[in-house]
Amino acid sequence: MTMTGTADGTMAIRAPSKLLWAAEVPRGAFGLASLLWAGAKLTAGAKGDGRPILILPGLVNSDRSNFLMRRYLKWLGYHVEGWGLGRNLGTKAIGSNGEKLLERIGALHAETGQPVTLIGISLGGIMARFAAHRAPHLVREVITISSPFAGSPRATNVWRAFEFLTGDRIDSDHVRAQAAEIAMPLPVKATAIWSRSDGLVNGLICRANDPGCRNIEIRSSHLGVQVRPETLRALADVLSGSAAR
Repeated sequence: MTMTGTADGTMAIRAPSKLLWAAEVPRGAFGLASLLWAGAKLTAGAKGDGRPILILPGLVNSDRSNFLMRRYLKWLGYHVEGWGLGRNLGTKAIGSNGEKLLERIGALHAETGQPVTLIGISLGGIMARFAAHRAPHLVREVITISSPFAGSPRATNVWRAFEFLTGDRIDSDHVRAQAAEIAMPLPVKATAIWSRSDGLVNGLICRANDPGCRNIEIRSSHLGVQVRPETLRALADVLSGSAAR
């Protein structure tokens, strides 16, 4: 977790160290392998109530990246779907004002007759918060996982990749305005799952400071965080209402 002093005496949050960044791939592989001995932890998760859940993938990922998460939550008893918008390339995927994503959430709401729980990984979590601000009547709850919504995008090691892949510039007026909206307290229940040892984004900007958002810390890399047993069990506890505040 990297912080430095500034001229006015406050602390500036910086991107994770190069060491943490370099360790992302082996740590992500270990996280996937840890599923092999996590059976007891995962099967102890509380059973679901059939509520609709939409899972939003991280930058450049598609629904395939969340296959294990969807399978686990379906096994618990929830109505889980992928977002169906292809690879997450920012506004190229959801529209300049999120209209494609809002349409997808609206369709699931209409199909089930219930507000939708949004689970977003990394950039997907940022989009989930955006959607909840724009259409709170469609959303029951937002759960973000390693999503850097609460600080400068330069406190990450991926902001240049974000600009290249999405075509959006982090300093543009449009992106700044949306980022400010996303960081505001949500009008629905919210949980932020984060890791201080994340090698791609600083964990401090993946958690909220407002009392309306539950923050749950796990120990994880950024890559593969969606398949970590700690993440999956945290989701089960949040959805069942048994997670600590």
